[in-house]
Amino acid sequence: MGARTRGFANNVLTAGKIDASDGLTGNLPNSNVNNTSVSGVTSLPPSVGSGIASVSSNPAAPAATGIVWYNTADERFKVAANLQAWNSGANMSQTRANTSGAGTKTAGLAIGGYTGVSTNSTGITEEYNGLGWGSGGTLNVAAKAKGSSGTQTAALDFGGGPPDKATTESYNGTTWSEVNDLNTARRDTCGTGTQTASLCIAGTGGPTLTEEFDGTSWTAGGALNTGRPKAGGSGIGLQTAALLAGGSPYQVNVEAYNGSTWSEGPNLNTGREGIGSSGNQTSAIIFGGYVPGSASNKTEVYDGTSWTNGTSYPSATYELGSGNGTSGSSSALGFGGNGTTSATNEYNVSLLATTAGAWAAGGNPVSGRINVACLGIQTASMMLGGHTPSSTPTESESYDGTSWSEGNNLAVAQDYAAGAGTQTAGLCFGGAPNLTETVEYDGTNWSESGNLNVGRAVLAGCGTQTAGLGFGGYTPIKNATEEYDGSSWTTGGNLGTARYALVGFGTQTAGLAATGDNGPAQVSNVEEYDGTSWSEVNNFLGGGGTYGAGCGTQIAGLVFGGGYPSYTTATYGYDGTNWSTRPSMAIAGGRSQGSGTNTAALMAAGGPPAPRRNASEEFTGETTALNVENITDS
Repeated sequence: MGARTRGFANNVLTAGKIDASDGLTGNLPNSNVNNTSVSGVTSLPPSVGSGIASVSSNPAAPAATGIVWYNTADERFKVAANLQAWNSGANMSQTRANTSGAGTKTAGLAIGGYTGVSTNSTGITEEYNGLGWGSGGTLNVAAKAKGSSGTQTAALDFGGGPPDKATTESYNGTTWSEVNDLNTARRDTCGTGTQTASLCIAGTGGPTLTEEFDGTSWTAGGALNTGRPKAGGSGIGLQTAALLAGGSPYQVNVEAYNGSTWSEGPNLNTGREGIGSSGNQTSAIIFGGYVPGSASNKTEVYDGTSWTNGTSYPSATYELGSGNGTSGSSSALGFGGNGTTSATNEYNVSLLATTAGAWAAGGNPVSGRINVACLGIQTASMMLGGHTPSSTPTESESYDGTSWSEGNNLAVAQDYAAGAGTQTAGLCFGGAPNLTETVEYDGTNWSESGNLNVGRAVLAGCGTQTAGLGFGGYTPIKNATEEYDGSSWTTGGNLGTARYALVGFGTQTAGLAATGDNGPAQVSNVEEYDGTSWSEVNNFLGGGGTYGAGCGTQIAGLVFGGGYPSYTTATYGYDGTNWSTRPSMAIAGGRSQGSGTNTAALMAAGGPPAPRRNASEEFTGETTALNVENITDS
């Protein structure tokens, strides 16, 4: 690393006097030093030049941007450096390939494509919010291998097949509507630009044709050069400043468009077709694609002059979709691909390193069980009641974020009950068969309190020990809601849809009820409670389901597992309006109520599979941290 040189502060004695032994004389006025203590100098004013700060811990962004510092704990000079990386995002709700895309890394669209069989085209659209995928409007004409352009709330989709189509549809963020057709039907085409100024480039029906859309109709644009990319390439940029990269057969050619004519640009390093892309004419990125004989995971970055190899795409794939944002090569979104995958990946060039949200194994319960009530947070949770052949519905266990320990038994046996509150002020109520019992926890012991007015099991609960909420349940199937004040229950507003085996979370005045079974069928209904009445909101993205788990608040919730009799690993997030996908659990299961928040959740025990009963999983949401690197002399 080299020797650490004597810094400015080492030459300053007390009272601002210069150390004359170093050949310096005179006094340095205290007013010229930014800090009141010379020994604590971390920055210098312009009058005395610049210096390198000595700190015991690394500064945070954005303070660390563009500076070098010395970390006294590590004894290293350090700098915050840009990191180029692909990170996993939450999967789409539907697997697909040959899908088209629009939008950006934090507001993307996956449009159409096929779902397995090459002729099985879909019209389903999904919207990406940077954390997961939610439902969008459905195309009027399902197709694959289409072109697209625009943003999540103002997109255009055109062409596709089979057979070759000229259909063009416009998206307003909610619904698709047909507009004027292309002049030449085609598939394996590509698009770029905006909703009112788009390009449709090449394809099977016109290998060198370009068409321009003005918001109303398509007109002929400049023709590609003979022998240049014909199909399966990728369009980048704007209608008047575009690139076409790659294409069949395994083209390395790149052409640039100025709004009227195409001209040859710098070649790719690796010829390919079926690629993803993002950026503009002077700053772009391409990734994936098909090379002779196999899929590719190569990424290439363009700086306006040449293409250089970048960080590899997480998996070798082609016929993938991509967000076509035009901000440059610093961000990109890729999704789907051959083999009909639902995988999603984000590209970032940033001082911040991103760690994707994920589930990880937690501690194993002392006594595995199903039909449990849960309460608390991820690092201070409780699991109450429930049963297996080796456990009884009176047992309770506490979790400290690492391991489970057995606590004092519930005051009564409660199976299929509901929980609320915290590890030091807990509440458990209801249970099978049609129990009205309520018990409170003080951190050590359980004691009986006021009974529910309506006995029930398989109900949902939320809130606190002094402001609890219980709703739904069985038998018979109930819509009743009750509010707890710390000693007794009173009647609240009824659910709009009676149900049992539902998910509930939130507070007494801002609760949420999702999914469940209303007798005839599993339901996808979601309702919000305002302290007085329930109101219907957007349906659950995962469709109907029962025995799921959940946690969080009315505007930031998480639902995971459930789906009797075919239990799932799926996880979904709620932002107060819309549902979107999140990373899946490792073990399918349900019959556990969950605890924590939407970024720090816990799935404890449950079932019915034995691996789920005897395990717990912890969810951590996406996080970022400053990318700090050591400065060395090599």
